[in-house]
Amino acid sequence: MSEATLYCANHPTVETVLRCKKCEKLICVKCAVRTPTGYQCKECVRGQQKIFETSKAYDYVTGFIAAAFLSGLGSFLVGLLATFIGFFGIFITFLASPTAAVLIAEAVRLVTGRRRSPKLFKVVLVGVVLGAIPLVLLHLLFFDIYGLIIQGVYLFLVAPTAYYRISGIRILK
Repeated sequence: MSEATLYCANHPTVETVLRCKKCEKLICVKCAVRTPTGYQCKECVRGQQKIFETSKAYDYVTGFIAAAFLSGLGSFLVGLLATFIGFFGIFITFLASPTAAVLIAEAVRLVTGRRRSPKLFKVVLVGVVLGAIPLVLLHLLFFDIYGLIIQGVYLFLVAPTAYYRISGIRILK
């Protein structure tokens, strides 16, 4: 007694035994997307992702403006504080920058109404970086190496921390 050979719905020449856990469509290894609860076809995964993308068009503008303004303000304050403290300002920058990133991310969440979208997270990341660029350029114009180091450390810590905080990714569980 032999079973009938099954073929992928998208690739009729490829044999398979996999089925999408959601729609039961036959899928091959190339079409299967591994999820925490089993394999799904790309169409079902795409449909599921659209449910989680809730941002509106104006969220991109308000998120960018809030992130850029607050990042510029944070960059200025961290630079000012580090300049007055001197060499230990680098250590203060290491402590203050992640805190500034959390404040930026939470403010952006408040402004956007906690709506989500991978594109929105990237726009906010660009806003965070562009908000700190004026001070970087100012230090570059005056050949202030110490100021550039402080701003570099600030950007190195603030950008990824704000991005991961707003996108909800938890590095440590």
